[in-house]
Amino acid sequence: MPTSPRRRASDDSSRSNTAKGYPVAPPFAVDLLAWYDRLGIELPWRGERDPYRVWLSEIMLQQTQVETVKPYFARFLAAFPTVEALAAAPLDAVLKLWEGLGYYSRARNLHRAAQVVAQTGVFPSTPDALLNLPGVGRYTAGAIASIAFGVRAPVLDGNVIRVYVRLLDLADEVTLPATQEYLWEIAEAWLPADRPGDYNQAVMDLGRLVCTPRSPDCAACPLRRHCLAHAAGTQGERPIKAAKAAAPHYDVTAGLIRGDTGDLLIAQRPLEGLLGGLWEFPGGKVEPGETLPECLRRELREELGIEVAVGEFFVKVKHAFTHFRITLHAFECRHIAGEPQRLGVHAFAWVREDDLDAYSFGKADRQVIAALKARRNMLF
Repeated sequence: MPTSPRRRASDDSSRSNTAKGYPVAPPFAVDLLAWYDRLGIELPWRGERDPYRVWLSEIMLQQTQVETVKPYFARFLAAFPTVEALAAAPLDAVLKLWEGLGYYSRARNLHRAAQVVAQTGVFPSTPDALLNLPGVGRYTAGAIASIAFGVRAPVLDGNVIRVYVRLLDLADEVTLPATQEYLWEIAEAWLPADRPGDYNQAVMDLGRLVCTPRSPDCAACPLRRHCLAHAAGTQGERPIKAAKAAAPHYDVTAGLIRGDTGDLLIAQRPLEGLLGGLWEFPGGKVEPGETLPECLRRELREELGIEVAVGEFFVKVKHAFTHFRITLHAFECRHIAGEPQRLGVHAFAWVREDDLDAYSFGKADRQVIAALKARRNMLF
C-alpha cells in the first residue's frame, strides 16, 4: 500500500495524510459502483466497448465540457464511423469538423493515431501500447484500457484528483510532481480488479456531479463516511492549488487582403504549433514600438513575401487562449506586389468571401468572418 509523509494543515501527526487504513480494494468501491449503477451519467459513448469510440470520446473530453462534446462526437461518428475512415480522411476535413472544439493539437494527433492504428490493423489494448499513439498520455491510456478492454489501469484527471484529495484530506499542492505521482499510486492501489472501467468512470462522475470544485454536495455523496475532509470540515479547502500567474496579453494584426478580383487571401498555419493546420487571415504579433500597419506589412513580407497597402481598420476581436490573451486588429488591405509564397505558412489560397465557411478557422478569425457576413447583410 503506498504511504506518504503528507500531513493535514492541522499539523496533527496522528492524522497523517496517507493511504493508511484503506485496503488495496477500498471499502468504498462497492458503494461507489452501486451509486454509479443507479445515478451515473448517461452519455452517448457510455456502455461502449468499441475502442475507437472510447478513444474518440476521451480525446474530445480533454479540457472540454461534456455537453460541448456531445454534438461533436455525433458529427465525427457520422463522418468517420471507423478508425479506418478517420485515417483515410484529409486533415482539413478533420480540422473542419473539430472547428470550435479548441485545443486543435488533439485533432491532429487523433488523425495521426488513426493512421497508425489503420496501418497495424490492431487497436492497442494495454496502457503501455496505447502510450505509443500520438496524443495519448497516461490518463487517456488508462481510460481506454480500462473502459474498452477491462484492463486494471488507473486514471487521474481533475475530477478524480478532487475526489481522492478530499477522501485523504490531502493538504499538499496538487500540481507538484511529487503530489501527482503520489495520487497516481493511490489511484493504482484503490482500483478494484472487478469492473475497473466502470469504477474509473464512477469516480469521474462523482467528481463531476457531487464532489464539485465549489460547494460539494456531501449529503448526496455515497463516500462521505469514508471522507477525511468531510469529517474534518475541510472539503471546501481541498484541493490546494498554486495561484495562477496573470496571463500575458498581445496585440496581433490580421489583413483582409483582396486581389484584383476581390477574392481574399488566406493562409494555413504550419501543421505543428498553436492552431496548427487551421486557416487564418494572415498577420502576426505586434513588436514593441511598432504600429499596427507596420506590423501587418512586416508580417506579410516575412510569411508570404507580398506587399500590401493597409487600408481602413475593420474590426477588433478579443480572445483568450490557455496561457495568454490577444486583441486581434483586422484591417482592409490591397495586394500591390509580389506573388504569395510559403515562407512562414503551410499553404495559402485566394477565396471568395462566400466560400470562407469551407475552411477551418480558429475562433478569433471566425469572429472576423462573422463581422464580414454582418456587413454584407447590411449592404444587401
